[in-house]
Amino acid sequence: MSGAGAPNAAAAIDGSGLNVVIVAGTWHEQITDGLIAGAQRTLEASGATWSLVRVPGSFELPVVSKTALESGADAVVALGVIIRGGTPHFEYVSAAATDGLTRVALDTGKPVGFGVLTLDDEAQGIDRAGLPGSKEDKGEEAAHAALATAITLRELRS
Repeated sequence: MSGAGAPNAAAAIDGSGLNVVIVAGTWHEQITDGLIAGAQRTLEASGATWSLVRVPGSFELPVVSKTALESGADAVVALGVIIRGGTPHFEYVSAAATDGLTRVALDTGKPVGFGVLTLDDEAQGIDRAGLPGSKEDKGEEAAHAALATAITLRELRS
């Protein structure tokens, strides 16, 4: 299982004073909605303020994430679902989203919680979406990573 050895994302974290934007694609609604719910639960429990912005797909995550961070957000939680098909489209979109979000984090100096699922089939996504019966909650994990990194950066900069 891919989650083996993962840190405890459910551990309490104090996000007070942090402004976080969830940027989420609209493809594969059931899985994406599960990811969003997990991120929202984590952000609410932390005390961070947050908002949700929807984008057409994972390809659009980097540019909207960059704008959110440049507009004052302390962190972004980027959520998307890309399911392998019969063409190279999967590889192009996966690489663009991953490389783009990495560049956004480095260019802005602010964290991007990476919650883009790259899957072979829908069942893998349902297993990772934090839905009833899911084995993992990647939305929760991405939000926790964004919060923890924002806190670390704030401490290093003070």
